[in-house]
Amino acid sequence: MKQPLIEVKNLKKYFPIKKGIFSRTVNHVKAVDGLDFTIYKGETLGLVGESGCGKSTTGRTILQLLQPTEGEVLYEGRNLVSMNPGELRKIRRDMQMVFQDPYTSLDPRMTVGEIIAEPLTIHGVAHGKERDRRVEELLNVVGLSSYHAKRYAHEFSGGQRQRIGIARALALNPKLIVADEPVSALDVSIQSQVINLLQELQEQFQLTYLFIAHDLSVVRHISDRIGVMYLGRIVELADKNELFHSPKHPYTKALLSAVPIPNPLVKKERIVLQGDVPSPANPPSGCTFHPRCGECMAICRTEKPELKEVNGQFVACHLYN
Repeated sequence: MKQPLIEVKNLKKYFPIKKGIFSRTVNHVKAVDGLDFTIYKGETLGLVGESGCGKSTTGRTILQLLQPTEGEVLYEGRNLVSMNPGELRKIRRDMQMVFQDPYTSLDPRMTVGEIIAEPLTIHGVAHGKERDRRVEELLNVVGLSSYHAKRYAHEFSGGQRQRIGIARALALNPKLIVADEPVSALDVSIQSQVINLLQELQEQFQLTYLFIAHDLSVVRHISDRIGVMYLGRIVELADKNELFHSPKHPYTKALLSAVPIPNPLVKKERIVLQGDVPSPANPPSGCTFHPRCGECMAICRTEKPELKEVNGQFVACHLYN
């Protein structure tokens, strides 16, 4: 039986919009607006959607890098939101992040060895020669050499820098890694190398991933289940094969229709969405996707659909109520 590692319940993250000389809050950007999902031990949950839908904010809020406005994040049954800083500090060793941009996520003033050793020093895990041995071991694990420890980040390519970021994330033997679009800034040939590395490390260290991306082909390759986000909410959540073979939500169907097929003889109907993504500061009433949906009904304009199970897949759409 699958054991849950992370349980997200009604998670919300609103950013205030302030105006005037007194900086009064006049509205909120609803970046994450009521998420419910579970990440099981040893699995990779992919999170996809258009830019600005709240994927990165979700990852950072789960790790408590951003304090949620409302909701719970349970790590092995313990609520991270209600923990005091001392308790949360201990838990942070089990949860790490690989950032999107390998060029800005590494301190240019520190050597690679210092970057990887920093979490070991902060948490008092290793010191002196033991710490140096651990840094060399981590460099070897991600496909780099021990002599790279004395170099600086600017001396490496984008793919190598992302490997350094992965080594830093592995330093404390975490259970969960949130990978926030870890290959989007890399060349296509390098993307496959980093994806394969992440899969090898998952098997070697029994890691659990929350893999955030907008490239559906990459997410399909690495994920076990995929959640589709739109304007701060999950509209569909399913096994990757079920999602690609039998998408249910109109938004998911539109996303999948845009994925290119590497066969010029195969023709696929393209679903073109009308209009732009609404502002998260002023989302539409009812189903937030209804202004762009070709299957919109009257109920979609007034009532917000709940995420419900339909033939083994979870979908938030009135078409299935």
